[in-house]
Amino acid sequence: MIIWTALLLCLSTIALCAVKRVPAGQVYSLHRHGKPVRLLQPGTHVVMPLLERVAHRIDLNGQVLRFEEPLADARDVRGTVYWQVLEPERADAVIDQADQLIRHGALEALRGEAVPAVDNRALGSALKQRLNGLLRERGVMVTRVELDFA
Repeated sequence: MIIWTALLLCLSTIALCAVKRVPAGQVYSLHRHGKPVRLLQPGTHVVMPLLERVAHRIDLNGQVLRFEEPLADARDVRGTVYWQVLEPERADAVIDQADQLIRHGALEALRGEAVPAVDNRALGSALKQRLNGLLRERGVMVTRVELDFA
């Protein structure tokens, strides 16, 4: 009797692990043996519990990245970059490094630009265009950039 109860408990645990519920506004990247298999769209899905695992939970809603860095001219720049994933298939490979890619791209672009004294909005717009040029092929889009110089 104890063996049957233990077996039933194990089978029910495996069955529960096979059901994945993806909330609205998210996509789950399913990997098998470390390689991407498919994307799970919002809803309830059945997966192979011991072979497949959720590698990334990709949020399709907007993300916010704040940064504060010193520039070469001894002024600090503070900024906020609003971004979102447009193509989860492409973004799956870089979603873990998206914050670093955006931060690095923004700082490189700011170091290459002549920093104006007043027009932060125009510089933010130019920065947004440069970042989108870098990130578009990766399935990520920058929607807005706000800058503030100290």
